[in-house]
Amino acid sequence: MGYPIVSIMTTHAQKYTVTGMTCSGCASKVEKVLSSVPGVSQVTIDLDQRAADITMSQPVSFATLRQALKPYPSYQISENGHITADQISTGFWQDSSVWQRASFNTLNCLIGCSIGDFTMILFLQRFYPGTSMAIQMILATLAGLITSVALETVLLKSREGFNWGQSFQTALSMSFMSMVAMELAMNATDFMITGGKAAFENPMYWVALLVAMVAGFLVPLPYNYYKLKKFNKACH
Repeated sequence: MGYPIVSIMTTHAQKYTVTGMTCSGCASKVEKVLSSVPGVSQVTIDLDQRAADITMSQPVSFATLRQALKPYPSYQISENGHITADQISTGFWQDSSVWQRASFNTLNCLIGCSIGDFTMILFLQRFYPGTSMAIQMILATLAGLITSVALETVLLKSREGFNWGQSFQTALSMSFMSMVAMELAMNATDFMITGGKAAFENPMYWVALLVAMVAGFLVPLPYNYYKLKKFNKACH
């Protein structure tokens, strides 16, 4: 007399650290990628702790998990569990990889802000030259914020694969403190050098434009680094 064969599936749970996730959309992408690895039955992401709890139906090597995320260099996985406060505080301002990522994020914001900012100034001075300088600065700042969010929405759609709604919501929820600081730095620098008047024939205008953009990049950069390093959250 034979006996039925019973298949018993055992599971194994392991916690990993995943850095580079800056929003819920990033967490969803990491969860989707890791869940697609053969042998992985469930992935739970804790964005605040930068942790990925992975349940396996069969042993999966760390090298396999790392290879799965290789097409997405923004996300880095390690076997050390969640990052502790002590690890974060050690050499806080000396992490070159975070400076690089924060600089890239800030540059994206600078490009977006500059498009709207200077376009609005040129528009007002061309068609409404009587507009007061205060109103010009306010409208230029608002235009810069709008184009920055619009550019980030497009980048999230193309670079991260989000849908348009998720891309817009993510871009809109990013740190306006950083964007406003950038706008104020650019406009204040431009006003101090040129008085806020665009003069393409004057070489000093282009020098002032370059200086204003450098100021707009440098002012929010430490804040962006701080947010990314301490909270693993990018403002763009």
